[in-house]
Amino acid sequence: MHSSKKSKKEDDALPESTKNSLKKTNIKSSEEVSNVHHETTPVKLDNLIQKSHQVFLSNISLQSGLEEQVNNKPLMLKLKAKLKNEWANCENLPENLKKAQDLANLNNKKLKNKKKEDVEQPVSTSSIPTLINKLQTESEEANKSLTIIDKNKPNVVAIRQTGEKVKFSNKDEHGQLVRLKDVRKVPKPQWHAPWKLMRVISGHLGPVRAVAVDAGNEWFATAGGDRMIKIWDMASGTLKLSLTGHISAVRGVAISDRHPYLFSCGEDKMVKCWDLEQNKVIRQYHGHLSGVYSICIHPTLDLLVTTGRDATARVWDMRTRTQVFALTGIRLHLQFFNELFPGHQHTVFDAVCQEADPQVITASADSTIKLWDLAAGKTLSTLTHHKKGIRALAKSKNEFTFVSGSPDNIKQWKCPKGDFIQNFEGQNSIINTMSVSNDDVLFSGGDNGSMFFWDYKTAYNFQTAETVAQPGSLDSESGIFCSTFDNTGLRLITGEADKTIKIWKEDENATEESHPIKWVPNLSKSRY
Repeated sequence: MHSSKKSKKEDDALPESTKNSLKKTNIKSSEEVSNVHHETTPVKLDNLIQKSHQVFLSNISLQSGLEEQVNNKPLMLKLKAKLKNEWANCENLPENLKKAQDLANLNNKKLKNKKKEDVEQPVSTSSIPTLINKLQTESEEANKSLTIIDKNKPNVVAIRQTGEKVKFSNKDEHGQLVRLKDVRKVPKPQWHAPWKLMRVISGHLGPVRAVAVDAGNEWFATAGGDRMIKIWDMASGTLKLSLTGHISAVRGVAISDRHPYLFSCGEDKMVKCWDLEQNKVIRQYHGHLSGVYSICIHPTLDLLVTTGRDATARVWDMRTRTQVFALTGIRLHLQFFNELFPGHQHTVFDAVCQEADPQVITASADSTIKLWDLAAGKTLSTLTHHKKGIRALAKSKNEFTFVSGSPDNIKQWKCPKGDFIQNFEGQNSIINTMSVSNDDVLFSGGDNGSMFFWDYKTAYNFQTAETVAQPGSLDSESGIFCSTFDNTGLRLITGEADKTIKIWKEDENATEESHPIKWVPNLSKSRY
């Protein structure tokens, strides 16, 4: 206090000029301090901004890059020129398209207004049927159908549609869409008359193992366990000729359409060519190492195919008796590669020949079917769908397809690659023989005497029968070993274990009313 009073007194004692100079000095110093404060504040802000930029470096660099591009006048001029060159022609629609677009927008606007008016108008009771019919026609035109899947969940809808894409919206709840697969369309089977027994022929002293019909449909040949080949008259069923020469059971016969020849094969490893004008053997084909079980003739070439227990299918030149191929997966003369490219592993039971590829198809006890390239003498493809041995094959006379018979199923295949078509289900027995008629009737005979008649195109079993063994025979002798239709398709000839030949025909008194089709379509197609 005393010091302040003293300084005040001292200030009062100073002259006026000195006081004024001191005031100016104080004002100047305060201005300098304020200037220093203003100079230091921007420096601190720059430091803070720099630190924040480092934290958000990616965004800042992107923004700065865009700013640089925008500020880069040459670059902007280049972009404008490029846009003008490339998009100037497409900027405005042509007049015709513009008119069409305006017309479409106008129609859409009218349709929306019309729907709005229909919704706002009250619906009378008398107009409800008209509205329902209108909705039905509109749904048919749209080619779609809606079905509620679950009553408890009305928002779950199944839609089957072949038109535009399906859209579903629900403001209250989330809707669920279930797209249904297209229903498999199964053609309705053709009506066929049932078959009945016409004639029983006796004459063989052993089971009848093979049967073949003449091209002129005048006679047929049979062979069996009595080592004999017998020729019968088709009309009367009387015996015309007996041929002897095999020393064991005869398992196969084939009649040539272009030559007066009959071919036979048997368990004695022999393949014989019979001249029916002289009724004697004129050629023999040697090469099989065990019993020969089936024989077939190529429809256009002078070739003969035989199969047997030696797991091979052998192709012969019927004129020169030479073996062209041994179908074991390789050519005959390449014996070194037998183990690398094997064919069938077990007995080959049956074979069929046709004009187009695959020209030879074989079925074996190893549960496989092989399609052969006859020109190269090698396998085209191997079908492994069956689970058990395959004893019978049959080809269609109207389609490029064939069927194979096994205890698990009868399967239908499509040539040339062997694509699976469908199963013929129901005959639970060892299938020894199958035949296809001109009217698309498939017959399959089992070792237990079961006879199944199928519609070839739809696999519909329209008749099931049981063959009856002859008096004096055992029940186990009711098996069917071979079968064939005649060239008209009106007669079915079967060779059976009771040493008889049975001829079957269609029931001429049957009609579609007396024997209706009891058919239920199977919509689930089997994959194999």
